[in-house]
Amino acid sequence: MNVEIEPFPVSIPERDLEDLRERLDRVRLPEAETVRDGTQGIGLQRLQSLLAAWRQHEWRALEKRWNALPHYRTRLDGLNIAFWHVRSREPDAFPLLLTHGWPGSVLEFESVIGPLTDPVAHGGSAEDAFDVVIPALPGFGFSERPQEIGWNPGRTARAWADLMTRLGYERFGAHGGDWGAYVSTELARLAPERVAALHLTMPLASPLPEDMVTADDAEQAMIAKRDRFMRTGPTHVIVQAMLPQTFGYSLLDSPAGLAAWLSEALVAFSDTRPEAGGGVTMAQQVDDIALYWFTGTGASTARWYWEAVRWTPRSAEAQNAQTVTVPTACTVFPAEPFPVARRWAERRYRNLTSWNEMEHGGHYPGWEQPGVLVDELRNAFRHARNR
Repeated sequence: MNVEIEPFPVSIPERDLEDLRERLDRVRLPEAETVRDGTQGIGLQRLQSLLAAWRQHEWRALEKRWNALPHYRTRLDGLNIAFWHVRSREPDAFPLLLTHGWPGSVLEFESVIGPLTDPVAHGGSAEDAFDVVIPALPGFGFSERPQEIGWNPGRTARAWADLMTRLGYERFGAHGGDWGAYVSTELARLAPERVAALHLTMPLASPLPEDMVTADDAEQAMIAKRDRFMRTGPTHVIVQAMLPQTFGYSLLDSPAGLAAWLSEALVAFSDTRPEAGGGVTMAQQVDDIALYWFTGTGASTARWYWEAVRWTPRSAEAQNAQTVTVPTACTVFPAEPFPVARRWAERRYRNLTSWNEMEHGGHYPGWEQPGVLVDELRNAFRHARNR
């Protein structure tokens, strides 16, 4: 391993844990919402339950789980980036880069690391083994918070390519959802000779104006869902893209405010139906919220939106102009808030090798449906290994 890559064990000072306990003991909450349909945001009772769970949370237990995985830090393009790098014991393991989004973190992938790196122990075949690399986005988790503008998905994709070079991987696969889909898509565009295949749970494609006329019933339902989301769902995008610094003060200073903000999206964009497993669990939410709190990344993760929306193509035509030619597999889940039809995606992803629509799951498959995600990743990269 390159000498520029150093082990980075996680250990939060005890005084920070004590400070959080004190803050949680003296939170100030507003009165209950005046409607019960969720249109005013996360309800008081739900937030109280979430804060009660956070008071019982054992951060040291999470640290122990975290440090049981090989965790490192390295400087890329002037910024210290933290990442898990777990090598398989199988000699022919295929390198796979997994990129998270907001309001998630690398913890989204914690449950899939074992099955991906040691498939034999998890009901799979040795031929499906991966070496996994899971970096925290700039300003997220234990990656450094940028002090200058310019850290958008494109710059991050270039940093990820450098990271894989530094780790000794010339050729690899890439997976992403949410902002991870933006970074992984851009990586496939920038380095198609290195990205052997791409897997997305949130393909980045939109309907053209003429699609509104020719849409079948399924596509009309998707368009209607996208329209509903654009009316009521993208509050987090608007706030964080417009005033991340102003909003960030509250996220850094108030654990209740941070918990409410993150949990709102963690629940809203997951498949909460009982038959689907109920979505992102309370324990998973608290792990993720605690990570944001102890790393002090509420403001820096909000600023990611300020950067990314100024970089992201604004129209379907602009998206389609940025074509992807590497083999691309997509797994789409029913609770995804911004659905995509296959024919929209085919215009941009010119080598679409599979398109699987799941019965259950939402925006966070690593938390909600880890077994499904593992199977889909195995299938997506099986043919790419020997090319």
